[in-house]
Parts: sequence; structure tokens; C-alpha cells
Amino acid sequence: MKRVVSIFFLLPFSILAADTNALPALVPAYGELPVTFWERHHVAIILSVIAFLAVIALLLFFLLRAKPPVVLTPEAIARQALEKLQSRPEDGKMLSEVSQILRRYLCTVFGISSAEMTTAEFCNALTSNRVISLEFVQKITIFLRACDKDKFSPNVIAPPLSAVKRALEMIETVEQHYVRPKGASQ
Repeated sequence: MKRVVSIFFLLPFSILAADTNALPALVPAYGELPVTFWERHHVAIILSVIAFLAVIALLLFFLLRAKPPVVLTPEAIARQALEKLQSRPEDGKMLSEVSQILRRYLCTVFGISSAEMTTAEFCNALTSNRVISLEFVQKITIFLRACDKDKFSPNVIAPPLSAVKRALEMIETVEQHYVRPKGASQ
């Protein structure tokens, strides 16, 4: 036990005697640090990102821009409207719609005033138009008067007029003889 006590008292002196203030042995210095990827290529990276964003912006501009509206010809508008009516039964309302579609088409093609006119006034306006032949004006007049007679008639229409078919035929006649130049192909 004497030994333990003597070690206990001698321990602080041995610690003090140790050379604790000496510097550890230095490791050799590292060489110069190499240049990082960013430091080496930062200009190219920045220019690439700007170019990529510009391409995306142009792509979005072209994809999201407003499309020009599709302009339909008077013939196409009239044909679409008449084709919607083909499956309907021939009653007063349908005959009224067919005659209105045909009138709008003729007003547009021949430059007739689009003011609301009676059938007689409309036929007089067609007659005064020198572009249309009198035979064709008579055909249109007969058709419109038949539509008027049947649409205002309280009775059921006995023989159907085939109004849609006849209106489409008249539109085709106008397109072939008056709108398209002679000799033009479709």
C-alpha cells in the first residue's frame, strides 16, 4: 500500500516533467489545391443555362401563341347549317330556317343588303342584281314562296319540298356559275 501512495504522490511530478509544450512533428505541406469544376467552366455553364432558357421561352412562345381564326367561306357556313337540318322533319320551323340560311348566303355572295326583307322584297333585290340570270332568280323565287306557303300553312305539308336538298343544289349552282370563274376546277 505504500507503493500505491507513493505513486499517487509522484504522479503529478511525472506529468509536469513531461514535455507537453513541444509541437508535434509537422506533416509535409500539401501541394496547391486543384481548380474546381465550377471555377474552370463557370462561363460555359452560365451561357448554356441562358441558351437553354431562351430555347424554352421561344418554344413556349410558338406553342402558346394565338392561332389565326379559321375563316369559313359563305358556302361552307351555309352547307354546315343546312346539313344540321337534314335529319329534321320538314315542318314550318325547319322551312323557315332553310329559307333564312339560303337568304343569308345569297346576300353575302351577291352583296345584297342584309336588312330584314319579305320574300317579295328579297326577290326584287335579286332581280335588280345584274349578275344573276333571271331564270335562276325565278327558281329561287319559286322555292322561297313555296317555303313561305308551307311554313305559314296550318296543315301538315302533303308533298315534302326536300327543302334542304334543293337549297344545297341552289348553293352549288351559285358556286359553279357565279362565284367560281368559268373553267376553274375544284
